[in-house]
Amino acid sequence: MNIITYNVNGIRAAMKKGFSEWLKSTQADMICLQEVKAEEHQVELEAIKDQGFDIFWMPAVKKGYSGVAVFTKIPPKDICYGCGMEDYDNEGRVVTLDFDDFSLMSVYMPSGTSGDIRQGFKMRWLDDFYHYIQDVKKERPNLIISGDYNICHKPIDIHNPVANKNSSGFLPEEREWVSKFIDSGFVDAFRAVNSDPGEYTWWTYRFGARRKNLGWRIDYHMVSELIQDRIKNVKHLYNAEHSDHCPVFMQFE
Repeated sequence: MNIITYNVNGIRAAMKKGFSEWLKSTQADMICLQEVKAEEHQVELEAIKDQGFDIFWMPAVKKGYSGVAVFTKIPPKDICYGCGMEDYDNEGRVVTLDFDDFSLMSVYMPSGTSGDIRQGFKMRWLDDFYHYIQDVKKERPNLIISGDYNICHKPIDIHNPVANKNSSGFLPEEREWVSKFIDSGFVDAFRAVNSDPGEYTWWTYRFGARRKNLGWRIDYHMVSELIQDRIKNVKHLYNAEHSDHCPVFMQFE
């Protein structure tokens, strides 16, 4: 089973850059999308549906903002839209699909780069989301949480950790949260199979950062420890350039 997570930074823009043709080439069974920035009816999705995908979409209330989706070739048993907290559900940050022996969540965590107000919102989200997941795991112990976490966990995950030590996305309290989250029963799937430096999933559009590989690793598959032995391969698909992120591909048994 092939599972991809991808912050597309606008699905309509990505479609114009060949997203549907690219998706077919990946042989993905499921893809979690973040920052779709549209409602489902605003996107021409026939080329996706023709590939055998069912589509599950959680948009933001605000037009052209945020939003998550999951495309899957395997029909889910149940779907949960949102996380039951209005501030976050209004921003379209979570959708969860239940299958026979695992559950898959697409999540788009807030960014705090625009200033103190959004950083405060992000920190509140992190606390609330942590407690939410502890409850979710009681009913869905075999859980995969895939998406844009907007946090680099360790110095290896960012091109210049010293210069960015006070930057949102690499703050000590954010990094400590990732450690706490993992310690609560999850595995960072990419780092379970790859310990190489210079592996990133996001680059600013400025300064030729992608060409120079001046990036941040902020997109993850977090897999429940109970099913970590089913992780067979994880890699970054650098050739996909529909966005300022790249997709993260996981082969899952």
